[in-house]
Amino acid sequence: MALQTKALVSGRWLADAIKGNRIGPNLRVLDASWYLPKLSRNAKKDFKKTHIHGAHFFDIDHCSDRNTPLDHMLPPVRRLAEYAGELGIGNDTHVVIYDASEFGAFSAPRVWWMFRVFGHNSVSVLDGGLKKWLNEGHPVTDVKSKAEPSEFRPTLNRSWVKTYEDVLKNIDTKEFQVVDARPAGRFRGVDSEPRDNKTLTTCTFLRLVPPTLSRLQPLDNQTLNPDTSRAPSACPSLPSGAPQVSCCPPTS
Repeated sequence: MALQTKALVSGRWLADAIKGNRIGPNLRVLDASWYLPKLSRNAKKDFKKTHIHGAHFFDIDHCSDRNTPLDHMLPPVRRLAEYAGELGIGNDTHVVIYDASEFGAFSAPRVWWMFRVFGHNSVSVLDGGLKKWLNEGHPVTDVKSKAEPSEFRPTLNRSWVKTYEDVLKNIDTKEFQVVDARPAGRFRGVDSEPRDNKTLTTCTFLRLVPPTLSRLQPLDNQTLNPDTSRAPSACPSLPSGAPQVSCCPPTS
């Protein structure tokens, strides 16, 4: 496994990799699209019709903890090992993840983080997602790809995950800063939540990352260059140097 892998890869980089027949045990492409029920979109059906050559569908509903009523909780280590291994992913595989949302990146970063939290650092997000890929004129297909199963041995980094009890305790200890990544209206409890069974909520111990800190270009959904965008740590509402724990309940 490479010591350091870029968090983002461009469409040109991936297109060149596909043309060079590099898709295989050393490079896997995953479509991790997921949509809220209100959108009436079926990510798996959309994938079967249109996807990047060599890509496999990553079902975030299926690869999660099925023993909890909460959505998309991290899967048990064994479950991820089996699921990723079936997609031909090994510990030396560079995984590139994208989604087909209108935002250019919605569920893909969540799966990127999941691989990272399980110790797999050779993972990247396709900058701009499928939307930018199509806008750039890169080809898509409906042909199903087959992958030779591989052995994947994940190791959960528990320091990257906070439990309910950890956050509750932190209200008094203030060991870390909890950052809410929802839009401002939902953060303040004045806008409705996108799920039908969720009520308006806000928490006094959370801090909001303002929409002005968005790192997506408004025209093509490409991630902004770090030199021309403000990092969340530069937000004046966040204590300088304080460890940060992010959350975006309850959509992901």
